[in-house]
Amino acid sequence: MTDTRTPGVPAIENGVLISTSPATGDEAGRVPVSDEKAVVAAVDRGREAGVWWAALGFDGRRTRLLQWRAVMAERIEELGELTHVETGKPVADAVVEALAAIEHIDWAARNAKRVLGPRKVRSRLVVAEHSAHLEYQPYGVVGIIGPWNYPILTPLGPASGALAAGNAVVLKPSEYTPVVGQWLADTFAEVVPEHPVLQVVHGLGDVGAALCRSGIGKLAFTGSTATAKKVMAACAENLVPVIIEAGGKDAMIVDADADVQAAAEAAVWGAMTNAGQTCIGIERVYAVAPVYDEFVAAVVAKASKLKLGEDIGPMTMPGQLDVVRRHIDDALASGGRAVLGGADAVQAPSVAPTVLVDVPEGSAAIQEETFGPTLTISKVVDADEALAKANALPYGLGGAVFGKKNAVRIARRMRSGMVSVNSAMAFVGMATLPFGGVGDSGFGRIHGEDGLREFGVAKSITVRRGPSLLPAMTFERTPAQVQRIVKTLKLLYARRP
Repeated sequence: MTDTRTPGVPAIENGVLISTSPATGDEAGRVPVSDEKAVVAAVDRGREAGVWWAALGFDGRRTRLLQWRAVMAERIEELGELTHVETGKPVADAVVEALAAIEHIDWAARNAKRVLGPRKVRSRLVVAEHSAHLEYQPYGVVGIIGPWNYPILTPLGPASGALAAGNAVVLKPSEYTPVVGQWLADTFAEVVPEHPVLQVVHGLGDVGAALCRSGIGKLAFTGSTATAKKVMAACAENLVPVIIEAGGKDAMIVDADADVQAAAEAAVWGAMTNAGQTCIGIERVYAVAPVYDEFVAAVVAKASKLKLGEDIGPMTMPGQLDVVRRHIDDALASGGRAVLGGADAVQAPSVAPTVLVDVPEGSAAIQEETFGPTLTISKVVDADEALAKANALPYGLGGAVFGKKNAVRIARRMRSGMVSVNSAMAFVGMATLPFGGVGDSGFGRIHGEDGLREFGVAKSITVRRGPSLLPAMTFERTPAQVQRIVKTLKLLYARRP
């Protein structure tokens, strides 16, 4: 019987999701598809498991998470090879991705108690009879909808924070990378066999929608802006709070005093790694006139050395080829020039490195997320013009600035959640920093202290420790006491700064 499956495109047969390599068509694995009832059942199990997991306390969870981290590190070659088969990305890229994920697990496990644990908060004079306490309590079950481009790092960013905070997790991996998602849950179960604290549900978009409506306490989503709006609408039915990471169109600014060779190296890495399928990848560069020609030449020289199948893998999602082709064609048709690659760059299942110059700002290649190994480079007069163009789009995820004297000041003015100065994408590996965007790139944060707090509900507790000096909140206050309140208020606050 002839196999009619398209390589890399998920197929569902008899309730089983079959994952194949986008590069070879080889089968990566099979997982059971979850219907709505199965999703609800998983969340119900997670709710019970979450009670047990939360009761372990920060120290107990820390031990288990560090054990999981160790298992992943010990078997990193296995995970890298599996990710290579399922996504097509080079094994080395998969290993680097796993390294970043392991770092986030380690940091969340070690810092959750300090960030989220109970602590005293200073009281105020007018309520000095009360002590104040703050703690962060888990939501119960956190749902995660993950993407296909980074199937290890992206879901484990929120998962590490959610688990460290005391939540159970139900993960819905992309239908393009279900086997990697299942591997993550299976290895977690090896160190936490008692209860299903981390579960996986598989399927298409309807499974993600079911997860939104299943009774979870919070949801973390990574994907397109269009899908993010649908996810938010589904979650809104039950007022489920969401964290949205919806992609970007990140820009790099190269100032006149930049190290041009270093900037070119970072631009090529930022644009071409993972075949350009990176939400925080560099898709646009604005180089000031004095260094523009040198920068373009350096980028072309470095990018032209990259080899398909070795440095650059295939498009994990075959349909993305059409998007990349449309953007290249539109850029050329509107007056842009290809100084590397170009109209013939799309060679299914891959795209050859492509560098475009003189592309009008209104073209699709600059306005829309391309998600392929392409880069537009535009000449600008100065950093102010670069910032105006970089900030003109509704996206605002990450960015990069190369320069010396004014680089940090330029970075602060970029409309984005994150910026790397004299590097590209460094912030994603920095476990201590929050990760997230603004505008059409979403809201909420994962990673770092802000990311941990996203997965705990702030609980404020006051404890009376004596009689009220200024009894305001009682019907038994006397006129004399009200006058004392007025005098105190004027003494404290009726002074101009």
